[in-house]
Amino acid sequence: MTATNRRRVLLAKPRGYCAGVDRAVVTVEKALEQYGAPVYVRKQIVHNTHVVSTLEKRGAVFVEETSEVPEGAIVVFSAHGVAPKVHEEAERRQLKTIDATCPLVTKVHKEAKRFASEDRDIILIGHTGHEEVEGTSGEAPEHIQIVDGPDEVDKVEVRNPDNVSWLSQTTLSVDETNATVEALRSRFPNLLDPPSDDICYATSNRQDAVKEMAAECDLVIVVGSDNSSNSVRLVEVALEAGATGAHLIDNASLMEESWLEGVETVGVTSGASVPDLLVQELLDRLARSGYEDVHEVETAQESLTFSLPKELRRDLRAEAAG
Repeated sequence: MTATNRRRVLLAKPRGYCAGVDRAVVTVEKALEQYGAPVYVRKQIVHNTHVVSTLEKRGAVFVEETSEVPEGAIVVFSAHGVAPKVHEEAERRQLKTIDATCPLVTKVHKEAKRFASEDRDIILIGHTGHEEVEGTSGEAPEHIQIVDGPDEVDKVEVRNPDNVSWLSQTTLSVDETNATVEALRSRFPNLLDPPSDDICYATSNRQDAVKEMAAECDLVIVVGSDNSSNSVRLVEVALEAGATGAHLIDNASLMEESWLEGVETVGVTSGASVPDLLVQELLDRLARSGYEDVHEVETAQESLTFSLPKELRRDLRAEAAG
């Protein structure tokens, strides 16, 4: 058997769009159909270059802050969520808001408010500056401090070590988050957990699929943008789980042929904000390089869906009734 016909691709499943991302992208698409362009979107609706570019071509206008949106215009809040002060500013400027925050992020916001109402110190595990972390911490800024990994646990200062709880960004590495929680618990034995896991099911599932196949892979290619936290984590998880090498690329054109030298098995996956057509383009390119044999590695089935934001549903219903 030659090296050529030993070449294969292991394709992770699940991969790509999660329910929250699908909801957010469809929200902008439906808003453009319902109200016409322009529809303003605060921040990137999801962290993917291709998705943002495609929506821009259809008439979406992406801005950093609501202050850039003309008074009275329509603005969609991204899947990552926003702090209460953003809602307040939008109301002052009489903007028509459509909140596309992922319901799993909204759950973390509610947990933050509940812990704060109990006057707890809240440790938010996440990446400082990430939009989701800014939105969650904005729910109770006087109670929340951010910890980015186990190495920062020693810096935590609380008022009462017996009245501390933790929350996390939804797109982190499951293993690193667990390590951070263990470090926190060693300092605060009575640390209170959130009522359910904050890391989103899709993040966990995509990491599990990569773990399942990584040890068999000489190379893992993750399709995703470099500002996508869950995509970046997939590269880290692949290497930790035994892949010889791993790279993150926005699209197939960025794959370097030199990566394939001496490689028999390529693992392919994509972050939760990546449309599957980008994965198909990568598979096509790999096939042209001799990797035509594709085997899917399935570790979970996903069927969860979320309804569109209530503001948009109301207007769609009114139009249908009319």
